[in-house]
Amino acid sequence: MPASVTVTTAHLRHIREQTKAGTVNWRRKLIYWSGGVMVGIVAVAFAALADKAADVRNHIIALSPWLMLIVTPGGLALSTWLTRKWFRGAQGSGIPQAIACMHLHDFRVVDRVLSLKIAIAKIFLTTLGLLSGASIGREGPSVQVGAAIMHTVGRFIGVNDPTRQHALIKAGGAAGVAAAFNTPLAGIVFGIEELAHSYEQRTSGTMLTCVVLAGVTAIALVGNYTYFGHTDSVVPVGISWLAVLACGIMGGVSGGMFSALLIRISRGIPGKFGKFVATRPITFAALCGLVLAIIGLLSGGMTYGTGYLQARDIIMGDEHYPASYFVLKCLATIVSYCSGIPGGLFAPSLSVGAGMGGWIAQFLPHTTPGAVVLLGTAAYFAAVTQSPLTATVIVMEMCDNQQVTLALLASAFLAFGVSRAICSHALYGALAVKFLRSANPRPGMSTRPATATDTAR
Repeated sequence: MPASVTVTTAHLRHIREQTKAGTVNWRRKLIYWSGGVMVGIVAVAFAALADKAADVRNHIIALSPWLMLIVTPGGLALSTWLTRKWFRGAQGSGIPQAIACMHLHDFRVVDRVLSLKIAIAKIFLTTLGLLSGASIGREGPSVQVGAAIMHTVGRFIGVNDPTRQHALIKAGGAAGVAAAFNTPLAGIVFGIEELAHSYEQRTSGTMLTCVVLAGVTAIALVGNYTYFGHTDSVVPVGISWLAVLACGIMGGVSGGMFSALLIRISRGIPGKFGKFVATRPITFAALCGLVLAIIGLLSGGMTYGTGYLQARDIIMGDEHYPASYFVLKCLATIVSYCSGIPGGLFAPSLSVGAGMGGWIAQFLPHTTPGAVVLLGTAAYFAAVTQSPLTATVIVMEMCDNQQVTLALLASAFLAFGVSRAICSHALYGALAVKFLRSANPRPGMSTRPATATDTAR
């Protein structure tokens, strides 16, 4: 056979192989993109279910506030029983599970924690908790749900490389935040600061694409809304920056103490009471529900649910809540966490921060009250999560206000420093390490986050 014919045949074979590889690559990208769109759709559906649950709860309260003495204990007991009996891995916020799964190399465990079964259960059990009056949010669970969707996508197309699979988990979690809050920048920053644990890890194109697609899908379905409306508050340099110091210090102290308490509780309660909690978790959840109902009655129903409406009213200046609001809301959030039901801390923390900022604003007449509320919200949230950039961007995007960015950053980083002095371990990182250790590690499973510190992120 002539040499020219041989060369031509080899060339054609090379072209066919390149075309086949390109087709496989594009097919894989389309599946990734479909996963991002699905995260957006599910996040919007989750939000609709949460709103419906709040409406049902409000109808129950309208009939008689005392009915919550039955509804809340019964709902928390049912949620705990379902979680422990059928849906282990759905408990808690969902963010620690996503972080932990990014450091697991035994995908049998990851497949259980980030299964679609657990994701669906997470949605409905969180909704049940909101209906029952627990002080929880849907944003943390949206992270686990988004991570589960993208993990499933990766398994579907045969991704077996741990690095690529972890990137998909990070992308899904970030997309979940972006779609839940309608804050794409916050989703990206959250993926880097909280999920990736390091600024040195480069933001992958997969994460950026998933965040954009999930965000666009959410906007297409519900419109380009802002979570807390639009504010024009400013914090000019000068005496107004006393608010930065006040919010940063108070937010750091209260948020740091909150995180330290939850981490301590997660390690077990000592004594006979701890034994009771361990042996009778459903009864304990019912008791937590009774405490929540009593707190709800004392607060006039303000502490039930996410706290979204209260935070919005405080930020927009539509309502003035007493100082007892953020104290009782914080207490209700602690009790809800202790019960062990599925549910997040994002929305309640934002609400507590807004209440704290509204209270501080009374003592700072030289600063716009709305601006102080925003600073308090960012400071407390940054102290709880020890993620100051995420806190700043979330609050900035949720209120469509870039004029207070510098003051928000200052408050958030001051609160972060104060919180770190009180609680040396970041909340989600510490809970993720606990989850890793409880998963009965086997050979090939990493129990150490890929950073210099085990629990700081």
